[in-house]
Amino acid sequence: MGKKKKRKMQLPFRLNILFIFVFALFSLLILQLGVVQILNGEAAQDQINETENTQASISVPRGLMYDRFGNLILDNESTRSITYTPPKNGDSAAERLDLAEKLGEYITMEEEFEELDKLIRERDKKEYWYMLNAKEAGERLTEEELGLDTSEQYKITLDKITAEDYNEYDWSDPVLLNVVAIKKELDAASEFSPHIVKNENVTEKEYALVSEHLYELTGIDASIDWNRVSKVDDTFSTFIGDITSTNEGIPSENQDFYLTRGYSRNDRVGKSGLEQEYESVLTGQKEIIEYVTNNNGVIVGQNTVIDGKSGSDLILTVDIELQSELDKIVQEELESYYNQNPSENRYMEDALVAMLDPQTGDVLALSGAHRTEDNEYVDHSYRTIYDQHLPGSTIKGATVLAALDSGVMSPGEQIYDRPIKIANDPEKSSWSNNLGYVDDIEALEQSSNVYMFNVAIRLASANYQYGEKLSGFNWDSFQTLRNYYNQFGLGVETGIDLPYESTGVVGDPDNGGLLLDLAIGQYDTYTTLQLAQYVSTIANDGYRVRPHIVKEVRESNASKDTLGPVIESFDTDILNRVVMDDAYIARVQEGFKRVVSEGTASSHWGNNEYKVAAKTGTAQNEFYADGNIQSTYNLSLVGYAPYDEPEVAFAIVIPKTGTGNDQNGIHHEIGNRIIEKYFELKEERDEAGVTENLNEEIIEEN
Repeated sequence: MGKKKKRKMQLPFRLNILFIFVFALFSLLILQLGVVQILNGEAAQDQINETENTQASISVPRGLMYDRFGNLILDNESTRSITYTPPKNGDSAAERLDLAEKLGEYITMEEEFEELDKLIRERDKKEYWYMLNAKEAGERLTEEELGLDTSEQYKITLDKITAEDYNEYDWSDPVLLNVVAIKKELDAASEFSPHIVKNENVTEKEYALVSEHLYELTGIDASIDWNRVSKVDDTFSTFIGDITSTNEGIPSENQDFYLTRGYSRNDRVGKSGLEQEYESVLTGQKEIIEYVTNNNGVIVGQNTVIDGKSGSDLILTVDIELQSELDKIVQEELESYYNQNPSENRYMEDALVAMLDPQTGDVLALSGAHRTEDNEYVDHSYRTIYDQHLPGSTIKGATVLAALDSGVMSPGEQIYDRPIKIANDPEKSSWSNNLGYVDDIEALEQSSNVYMFNVAIRLASANYQYGEKLSGFNWDSFQTLRNYYNQFGLGVETGIDLPYESTGVVGDPDNGGLLLDLAIGQYDTYTTLQLAQYVSTIANDGYRVRPHIVKEVRESNASKDTLGPVIESFDTDILNRVVMDDAYIARVQEGFKRVVSEGTASSHWGNNEYKVAAKTGTAQNEFYADGNIQSTYNLSLVGYAPYDEPEVAFAIVIPKTGTGNDQNGIHHEIGNRIIEKYFELKEERDEAGVTENLNEEIIEEN
């Protein structure tokens, strides 16, 4: 009995211990719940409701371009665009493929199969196969390869995919090609940055279908984009420049530059000409959108942080009507001159012209016609600032000024024009052996080479005897003469507002006789624009002015028929004043005037009524072609008008004409026609009351 009673007393004790233990656990749990609810409840709820703000930018129309009279040159054309914005937390390749298949039901990347097929590379086919056969592809990796990082594994995996693998799929099926092409664009998108999937030739039907099914196309949007459209066809197009395509985006070599300035990788930017030079002005202010997302990366709201603003407009110095007429003249004369003797002129390809306002540096027109191998004629105006040629006697004005300023020649000092011969070199002479005594002005009027040879010999402090070497020759004389040339813009940058210009080619002389060639434009080479700046400096009494194409920057206006307020004006920029007596420059101006009135160009300009001062040039031009050294001639002409109050200066270069006889010279024909056209247009505008003083009033519709 006693034992049974003892066991009964032990059971409740154990239950009590268990009850106490359970009670303690529940107490701790309740305490913890209280702490969470009372002390941390608000923070926990904030975490549940946590959102993140992410900004994205939307492109705006680029600024427009007008000529000096307010004529619209470059416009924007709205275009339908299909874009993709990836979710914040990214998406998988399978999700993008699914989206591409859905989108492929509504848009076609290219209508023609051949063009669609060009979009797909072998790598695209391998990636498509890999995406659908990832497990099988992964099994091809060795244990060693599995130890590499993910990117290396992926690269090796693609290398192991064969044509037999990806040709399991029918690549002649345009539907498949279309889906893969769309997925390529989806893959290229950056997080929270709208990426253009298609914006060229998006049809009205495609735009409507995508808009209608946006609810099932996550991240896809149908929007309006902008393309550049010239209002004057190809006129001046090589200087207006281009922008990158949507596939190019920002140039890889300048990626850091653009990204730090708020650009997205797929943004279109200027890649040449004025589009590149004035990118920061033309691009405008993007619209900044702030997206609000929850913890799952789902967009729960958005608001505009910064309103977009179209790019600013450019008012150019160019007279687009003169430019168009100049293009016609240059092409017509090149074609006509070539056809006179195709065999002799077979190497003649280009005719180049630059026209400036010598007082302000305004570029009025830059024209270049190019003859192709098929004898077709195309616009290559860019050659006026990129290509360099031997200028011939056109630079003798700078040589005379170097002589007068250095003191090696005195104003009015006469030199007897007779042939010069140095050691074993061929005899050097002027174009005629009957020039007799010539001074500085007459040397320009009659284009005396011998006068310039004597300038070179004296600059070099050399002793000359017919048939012997130059003794005591000072080699610094090459740089001395070039320093004078540089003051006029020859051999240095003109400073034009374009991304690139050539400065010509400076030779490395190995004999003193080459200084004589340099003095008559037969050694160093220059661009057509450099020659135009040089003659402008003479016309402008020794002031070298920077040539520029942009005259003003104006705010964009909602209406293309009006101009916005001026933001910035580009005034005359004097680069340097030629350091010499004004009287010396006046003598060269007189020499250039006489060239036309009674000198070497008088027979070509006798009927021109516009008071032209000019200097002709013929340079022997040898080059290697067709297995032999070919000997041709460059014809050149520089000038300005009217000579008493210059308002237009020009330079003309016709390389490789094939003849030194310029009695029927193409450069004179072009020169007469462009000067006549310039003043003809000026008179028409004066009669019509058209001026260059643009304001915010309505301008004439184009």
